[in-house]
Amino acid sequence: MTYVIGADCIDELDRSCIDVCPVDCIYEGDRKSYINPDECIDCGACEVECPVSAISVDRLARTIPEKAVHLEDARTFFDTVLPGRAEPIGKPGGAGRYGEIGVDTPLVAAFDG
Repeated sequence: MTYVIGADCIDELDRSCIDVCPVDCIYEGDRKSYINPDECIDCGACEVECPVSAISVDRLARTIPEKAVHLEDARTFFDTVLPGRAEPIGKPGGAGRYGEIGVDTPLVAAFDG
């Protein structure tokens, strides 16, 4: 089990979730934040703190099509080469030491909602 950040976060980079994450697994794109599913410890602190209710546990997100798409999108964010980058982000072991990413997946970059 892990958590996923959905479309409600796009252009709402509040950082509350980032501030409460005990393992530093929430990374900032340009328009949205992303939870690294391989680093998340499933504590749920981020879900409670999110002011726009954009964060869901993966088992719930899988049952709602508009949230389910963000499960795969989170994998894309970490496992593929994003525009303007030379290599995938992967599992760097913490967003703080990696810094702001400054780019989003094609799904989020194209979002017009």
